[in-house]
Amino acid sequence: MPETKLKINIFGDSVLRKKAKPVKEVTAEHQKVLSLMSQSMYEHSGIGLAAPQIGMSVRLIVVDIGEGLYKLVNPKIVKRQGSQAIQEGCLSVPGASVKVKRSRQVWVEALDENNRPLKLEAKDLFACVLQHEIDHLEGKLIVDYASFLQKLKIRKKMRELKKEFKTRKL
Repeated sequence: MPETKLKINIFGDSVLRKKAKPVKEVTAEHQKVLSLMSQSMYEHSGIGLAAPQIGMSVRLIVVDIGEGLYKLVNPKIVKRQGSQAIQEGCLSVPGASVKVKRSRQVWVEALDENNRPLKLEAKDLFACVLQHEIDHLEGKLIVDYASFLQKLKIRKKMRELKKEFKTRKL
């Protein structure tokens, strides 16, 4: 698979805190971005990626928990049921994990990459990943679920990563 040119933004980048704008109509450009996002997600061994993570403040996500790729436009949770707590990581918060309490089952409505309405019923890990990626569209990150002490450790780790990245870049 050819390497993509997408850069994944990390904790501290302002785009991750903005509420993403809805897509009015899925265009060829959106389809291309969804494909690049998918490639990037696989290259980074992720199971989900949202457009804000690549610097685009639009409501696009891709998800693949090993059961097939979903490319979703304007995803919205319309119903929730049950609860679960799963240790979550995030490509935008590398090296950190936070136990997050979420709904065990969700029903999501979205458009597919061809502008067709799509309804999904998701349970367990799939439900967790959909909620995680939709959180990104709202400007919310896993660190928002962390304890005060966890947040301090994550911030320190992110500062160290940024320093290391700048040093390598020079």
